[in-house]
Amino acid sequence: MYLHCLIIKVEITNMAQTLINIRMDEDLKKSMERTCRTLGMNMTTAFTIFAKKVSREQRIPFDVSVDPFYSKSNMAAIDEAAEQIEQGQVIVKTLEELEALANE
Repeated sequence: MYLHCLIIKVEITNMAQTLINIRMDEDLKKSMERTCRTLGMNMTTAFTIFAKKVSREQRIPFDVSVDPFYSKSNMAAIDEAAEQIEQGQVIVKTLEELEALANE
């Protein structure tokens, strides 16, 4: 009986590192730190994983979209409604009336 053994020598080179500063809301940072801690990593590791995935895939690795609330047409309607309110041109409707309008 022969026992074959393969020894692989792996050399890890230390790559130069750079410091990146990121500004974000304090509550968001605390929430992310908690999540990272739960996953067994720190924020540096999380951002490094993100950066490697972006570099490898040449894209943002999740869908990025604009909230339709902020569309040009909706913002114009909001501006118009605000102007009407300022001018006292307010129409009061019940929830049922608004739902009926939405279903038309």
